Amino acid sequence: MVHLGRWLLIGLMTWSSFSYAERVKDIANVSGVRANQLVGYGLVVGLNGSGDKTPFAEQSLLSMLSKFGIKVPDGVKTNAKNIAAVAVHAELPAFAKSGQRIDITVSSLGNAKSLRGGTLLLTPLKGVDGNVYALAQGNLVVGGLDASGADGSRITINVPSVGRIPNGAMVEQTVKTGFELGNTIKLNLKNADFTTATNLVNTVNEQLGAGTARALDAETVEVMAPRDPNQRVAFLSLLENMEVAMGDAAARIIVNSRTGTVVISQHVTVSPAAVTHGGLTVKISEDLEISQPNALAGGNTAVTPNSGVQVEQGSGRMFQFPKGVSLNDIVQAVNKVGAAPGDLVAILEALKQSGALKAELMII
Repeated sequence: MVHLGRWLLIGLMTWSSFSYAERVKDIANVSGVRANQLVGYGLVVGLNGSGDKTPFAEQSLLSMLSKFGIKVPDGVKTNAKNIAAVAVHAELPAFAKSGQRIDITVSSLGNAKSLRGGTLLLTPLKGVDGNVYALAQGNLVVGGLDASGADGSRITINVPSVGRIPNGAMVEQTVKTGFELGNTIKLNLKNADFTTATNLVNTVNEQLGAGTARALDAETVEVMAPRDPNQRVAFLSLLENMEVAMGDAAARIIVNSRTGTVVISQHVTVSPAAVTHGGLTVKISEDLEISQPNALAGGNTAVTPNSGVQVEQGSGRMFQFPKGVSLNDIVQAVNKVGAAPGDLVAILEALKQSGALKAELMII
């Protein structure tokens, strides 16, 4: 039985009631300043017999050869085993300029066993608008391994059908962010909170003057900014390093029943309640039995499953909690009786259903 004392408890036992401050750059993003996703279709060549055996991979090869003026007679199959049709994707950072390089990821689309040792040929990467923003090409770095023997035995390490090319794509054009437009900028909080948004507005107005910032909602704060790009960059540098007091998060409990991890936020309390939880344990075992007939029986060897189910009912436990008790007290009470992690989950669920638990309970 795993004791609850081995669970990771983060929250009331380690958190204090004081407020803490964070830099603006850590809690908010500038509206419009974001990365963009790129994707493309390409061909990997130079594989050691581990490539595709799909019609579209061969079609891609024929299409590429035709662009170089090589005509393959109709009805003739190349049967190439050293090529693979792949999807290429990348993330184009904000403000990336023409000529800069970005990392790309290459993934097999067909039944290629491995992309190890392959080379990606020139592949255009397009955005959601269909325009080409980068060109990719280079030698793949594959962390996986796939090997097979003539008798059908096979070993696979990691995922050999996916590879990366560091700095494998060159940016062709810049995506406009709208950063330099207008006389205001908008800061979007990563976690919407009315208190944090109010504190952000007050901090900016105290340091830069009344009326500089105003809250549009629980997530967005609009700030007056210079129109000149050079001044705006300096203004953002000043703004993003301001420290803002964070609002307390809502009372919440997150339980990972698989790993036994419990995360507890502040302000988690329960109303007066009494909980009885019986120690019911169900054990299921699966075994395989091999039936081997004797030499003259004329039967066949067969494998049959043998399942066993055991149910154990222990004595019930009674927990009584007074008004305003914290979740830390609940955990300590359950620890004292040596209960299993599942007992705490069951108690929390019962308290939530009864309305005694004053917090959001999430079990993942």
